[in-house]
Amino acid sequence: MKIFFKITLFIIGLLLAASVSAQENKPLPLRRIPVKKKKDIIKDSIATRDTIIISKKGVRQVDLSDAIADAFNIKQQTIVDSITSKPAISIVPAIGYSLVSRLGIVLSGNAAFRTGPKSRISTILASTAFTQNKQFTFPVLTNIWSPGNDYNFVGDYRFLKYPQNTYGLGSNSDIKNADHMDYDLFRFYETILRRVTGNFYAGAGYVFDTHWNVNDKGLPDGAVSDYSRYGKSSHDISSGITLNLLLDSRDNAINPSKGGYGSVQYRDNFEFLGSTGNWQSLVVDIRKYFKFPEGSDNVIAFWSYDWLILDGKPPYLSLPSTQWDAFSQTGRGYIQGRFRGAQMVYFETEYRYKITANGLLGGVVFINAESFSGAPGTGLQRVQPGYGPGLRLKLNTVSKTSLTVDYGFGNQGSNGLFIGVGEVF
Repeated sequence: MKIFFKITLFIIGLLLAASVSAQENKPLPLRRIPVKKKKDIIKDSIATRDTIIISKKGVRQVDLSDAIADAFNIKQQTIVDSITSKPAISIVPAIGYSLVSRLGIVLSGNAAFRTGPKSRISTILASTAFTQNKQFTFPVLTNIWSPGNDYNFVGDYRFLKYPQNTYGLGSNSDIKNADHMDYDLFRFYETILRRVTGNFYAGAGYVFDTHWNVNDKGLPDGAVSDYSRYGKSSHDISSGITLNLLLDSRDNAINPSKGGYGSVQYRDNFEFLGSTGNWQSLVVDIRKYFKFPEGSDNVIAFWSYDWLILDGKPPYLSLPSTQWDAFSQTGRGYIQGRFRGAQMVYFETEYRYKITANGLLGGVVFINAESFSGAPGTGLQRVQPGYGPGLRLKLNTVSKTSLTVDYGFGNQGSNGLFIGVGEVF
């Protein structure tokens, strides 16, 4: 029976574990370790308790492993969710799916550790994927906290071989004007944040993006594409510095139920640092969470994401675009890169609720709206909505990590399936 249990979990992991490419940039779910003796419990653990969590209404909360164990009468060991100074390393093969990649074969690895007894969990995430659309991705994402949490070091390093369509500039663009592009991307981002007070941090960083082997097939009807009008380039470099502000009062970064999150990033690219041109941008990311109704486990969440080119002319592939935010999560209902332009204004709200009282199954409904300008200096165009339902399958009761399966709808017949781990925002 134990062998069957392990095989079942392994198969589920293969089928559901990871989404493709940059969509894996999510907080790490806490790992579980068996506790055989009381002395094995580590004092700097996240929670010195087993999986028995009771809701406010007195209902035992369960996750997928609990449900399987209950179904087959498997006795589980007492466990504690703990991360210590010794890295906890996991490597998992998986099958991922996204609209832009379709199916992908993914090998994901992560390491979690603490730099001190009271420090937050530091993580290093890496994966490599080959997709049905002939894409190759290799992101490495780091989030390191100093002892005492006075400093936070955030890194984002990626290599992508990434064929995908572009549909022109602005949110008035037509889905029929698909211009198939192919390019390679290398990214190096490193940011250092220093605590100012409480949950408020400020810092600076260096950012570098380069695209090469850039080419496109052109529009199906032979007309001149927005990419051609904007200015084609087979190779571009964006190299500059960032100034960053961060305020994070969420109770749980994976699945927040209260609190808020605010991030501001000013980016300035300079030719003397190797950039193809001088240009500046601003990203403002604000999120807020409320229990609704008050006293329940249901949550209503709000998200505002504005990505603005302040001056200059970025390379076409560095312009603000749908699902090219840091976590590739904007615009459920549309394929990655569906809208692109010099200004992006985005808003989303989502209602998250329990389907089963034990928390194993949950549901969401969401609606979002995005508007883009065309080339720099032009105004915002039509607001494009996205909406849909989703299901949640609880993978870990302590970290509140869920498998997320959403189906989104947009204008011009756009629709698709969105699968991930951890809430979208």
